[in-house]
Amino acid sequence: MSMLDARTEAWNREALMLPIWWQEDSLFLLDQRAFPFEKKVVHITDIDQLCKAIVSMQIRGSGAIGIAGAYGMYLASRSAKTCEDLESAAGKLIATRPTAINLRKTVEEILQVSCNAQGDWRTKLEGSVVAILDRQLAFERKLGSFGAALLADGDSVLTHCNSGAYAGSGYGGRALSVLRSAWEQGKKIHVYVSETRPYLQGARITAFELGQLGIPCTLITDSSSAFLMRSGKIQKVVVGSDRVAGNGDLVNKIGTYMHAIAAHHHQIPFYTATSSHTIDFSLATGDGCPIEFRNQEEVKHIQGVPIALKETQALYPSFDITPNELIAGIITEKGVITAPYSQNLLVLNN
Repeated sequence: MSMLDARTEAWNREALMLPIWWQEDSLFLLDQRAFPFEKKVVHITDIDQLCKAIVSMQIRGSGAIGIAGAYGMYLASRSAKTCEDLESAAGKLIATRPTAINLRKTVEEILQVSCNAQGDWRTKLEGSVVAILDRQLAFERKLGSFGAALLADGDSVLTHCNSGAYAGSGYGGRALSVLRSAWEQGKKIHVYVSETRPYLQGARITAFELGQLGIPCTLITDSSSAFLMRSGKIQKVVVGSDRVAGNGDLVNKIGTYMHAIAAHHHQIPFYTATSSHTIDFSLATGDGCPIEFRNQEEVKHIQGVPIALKETQALYPSFDITPNELIAGIITEKGVITAPYSQNLLVLNN
């Protein structure tokens, strides 16, 4: 049994919702486009197929695509003969989602271990992949515990997009780890889930995950959060992160900035949950982050059904930038970081 097969076997004994896994010498993932009505398993046979799965958002979410990148490097290693072959595979993987810092860091970490290895580099590469998988799962549980301390019994919490188990390693990703940990501690929280147009990750995935965990939730339109805040229905906001700049600016799913502005106006704490791996100290501010613009047809269709005339022009920035002054705290596996972020985030760089 390979190290990766053994790791999956161990995970199957835990209450995890795995988005991607290695089993019997093969890679499998759940097609998240089919959620919540179907758990469609896709067999991935090579790195090109995996890259297409990431681009098409069969698998998505900062943590999950980082893990996919790790598995992708292992897939590539099976036919690679030189470090240059691995570098080519790494380039393909990184190019699939340019905004996702976690994917790039994970792939580059494995590339460095492999190309610098003495002796059996393939075994060292597989060991590196297993270490990354274990680290990601530990991150989720630790940051969940730190974040849960910020939530009071009876709180109603707004979350946006999907930063949950299927966007991570299976426990709770970023934001859902906080919510799951609070619930497991016995806190009677309620979650408002914004649908997250146009891909509807909130409606299709986050509400689905919360239901599987038995956590009460209510689905809302993206544009109704300010009304609910004004009505006193929301006490906290917890979102995930695709990248955090060195000054604490947050790059996350489009619509996050809107919720942060509304929360700030209503004096409601707005938190982002992340891992130290997602902090990009090479970015002085969020404005330096490349923002992915996706196909306009994704705005003009919902689940394949057209909602606008063919000739209508549409624009789909997939992410936005939330300035650090709107963020009450950055929840990490090392604790909750507060302002001044440029100074206090440095503890994560050690």
